[in-house]
Amino acid sequence: MSCSALPFMVLTIWFNALNTLALTVNPLNGKHLRTIWPRWSGNPKGLSGPLKGGVVLEYLATRFNFTYEMVRVAENRLEPPEKGKGLFSYLWDAQCDLLLQDVVPTFRRLQIVDMTLPWNYDYFSFLIPVHDEAANIDAVIKPFQWPVWIGLAISSVIVIVILFLIQRYLDNRVGLERDSTSNEGENANSTRVHGQPGSQYLYVLGNLLSQSGPCTSRRLSFRLVAGVWTLAAFIFVQGYNSTLFTYVVAPVKLPLINSVYDIAESSDIVLLVKKAGTIDTLISESPNTSIFSKLRARVNSFPDSRCTLVADCIRLVNPGSRKVFIDANIYHLDAIREDFQRTKKCNLQLARDGFISIITTFALPKGSPYTKTISQGLLELHQTGLINYWDIWFRPMPGQCMENIKSGYSKPKNKHPPLSLKNLTGAFLVLLVGLCLSLLAFLGERVFFMTEHRRHRSSELQKTGISDVTE
Repeated sequence: MSCSALPFMVLTIWFNALNTLALTVNPLNGKHLRTIWPRWSGNPKGLSGPLKGGVVLEYLATRFNFTYEMVRVAENRLEPPEKGKGLFSYLWDAQCDLLLQDVVPTFRRLQIVDMTLPWNYDYFSFLIPVHDEAANIDAVIKPFQWPVWIGLAISSVIVIVILFLIQRYLDNRVGLERDSTSNEGENANSTRVHGQPGSQYLYVLGNLLSQSGPCTSRRLSFRLVAGVWTLAAFIFVQGYNSTLFTYVVAPVKLPLINSVYDIAESSDIVLLVKKAGTIDTLISESPNTSIFSKLRARVNSFPDSRCTLVADCIRLVNPGSRKVFIDANIYHLDAIREDFQRTKKCNLQLARDGFISIITTFALPKGSPYTKTISQGLLELHQTGLINYWDIWFRPMPGQCMENIKSGYSKPKNKHPPLSLKNLTGAFLVLLVGLCLSLLAFLGERVFFMTEHRRHRSSELQKTGISDVTE
């Protein structure tokens, strides 16, 4: 045997010895455990629990060579209420050896039960309804704030008045300087026609609509005012056009909230929590000087804000409502997926920002000899990456709802969707108003024409009758 092969032989013997020792000191070898998994098919529907709890239990049973049986439960809270049982009661009464539930470790819980090392890392998020798309009516006025629109309207009126007064003053002065000959009179009349307010009105508004016409006077004072207005109108038009596209393609359905601060500052939003859950306990026991006091006010504002079953809270989060449900993010993903499978629509979504990061463990009776071994198996699962793989396997999110579960960022799209009628509702509304005004103007002109025609005809008949009487 060569000297180089000796180290490999030593490592092999050492590795086999470690495996033999691990099997020898395995306290779960050949044992039969009574376990609780709330999502077990034998339990009532609606109980919340880890979706991957069953497959984790199968892995641990195979890895450490033990069998198990499920204990049927109907409770959905960990700590027992004043009158009743909780899931921890089964551990205290020696009716359960392993609780497969997302248990958030706290100092008080560490004193009454044993906990494994963290098996899941998650955060609390907000489940909100997806509101129906609304018509983007005000997109045509959004590029400017209302003070800009008011200033633009006032400026247009002032410029029209100034141009009219300048033109009228110049026309009167020229009329006084010229002799009242026929040709000069015709020129004066034509000048006075240019001085009518309609021409200044068309010039000023035409610049704003990018349909400018010729300047109605060659005088320097008039052209200076017109030039200043042309420059100002150019700036307004370019600024409006460059910003308009942003508001036209902007989403026409805005989320109900983006973060926890929107809940704290909005008095009409109802916050839903799981009764006696981690968030409910945190909100109820928080000091009055923090943001939790505002969240507590939101919870207390609605009599059914604390739900015994998670399904009851999710049922209240429907399109058109102002209700928000806070729970672990993975449970919200399950709710979105199940709702899509039932309705074939993405009626639920996650708020942009999460709330609090959490870690969850499994629980065992206090002083259990299996705690370290179960923790070892969970560490091995994390090292192999199976827990993350199972998460993708058991939670295949529908592609239609992928935009609803993104948190904190927005993935760029490779394909830009075409503009819909709801994006351009404002433009069609302006067109409709313009057509209505044109129709009213046409009807007014027809009424005026018919009135003048009858008056002219009556005067002609009167003249004819007088001439007949004279003859």
